[in-house]
Amino acid sequence: MKDTQKHQGLRNQLATVLKAKGITDKNVLNAVKKIPRHSFIDSSFESHAYQDKAFPIAADQTISQPYTVAFQSQTLEIKAGDKVLEIGTGSGYQTAVLLELNAIVYSIERQHELFKKTSLFLPKLGYKPKKFIFGDGYKGLPEQAPFDKIIVTAGAPYVPNPLLAQLKIGGKLLIPVGNETQIMTLFIRKSAKEFEKHELGDFAFVPMLEERN
Repeated sequence: MKDTQKHQGLRNQLATVLKAKGITDKNVLNAVKKIPRHSFIDSSFESHAYQDKAFPIAADQTISQPYTVAFQSQTLEIKAGDKVLEIGTGSGYQTAVLLELNAIVYSIERQHELFKKTSLFLPKLGYKPKKFIFGDGYKGLPEQAPFDKIIVTAGAPYVPNPLLAQLKIGGKLLIPVGNETQIMTLFIRKSAKEFEKHELGDFAFVPMLEERN
């Protein structure tokens, strides 16, 4: 799909909408203005790509609402050079935002269809994570730990201990916890055994899958 001036104008409008909803991080807003979200979704939804809505993608998954992506990115306070583990690559839109924020991104996807599609598609747009992994997000990526930030983009019924264990001291894990709707939950690692927990309101995500496919 081509990226046109019209698309750019719609992205600028979307950034204005997100700002009105409380997204203040300029780098996050600039990422929203730059990334061609219409390229990440089915062409039948193209005309709606810059509405603040979630849309279906392959494998019964969704591309998150732009506000959710911006909120998670802003809450994690991603800095250039941060080593970030993303659980749930999905369409790759959140991955692209993290890369625009100059993070070093390791991304895990559980659905093989999505993993194949996104790992081929993102580099075509110029977005290259450090590593794409087909695997179980509940296990994290111990061989690359510790991480500065861990972002989970699917609803988890509980907080996986391996993810907490793979955070640096001072690192942050942001995860939507719950079954039907989720509470966005932020964990900040204070010491080897101590975590500070913040609950940041209700969100709706597709469920985070374990071993099955």
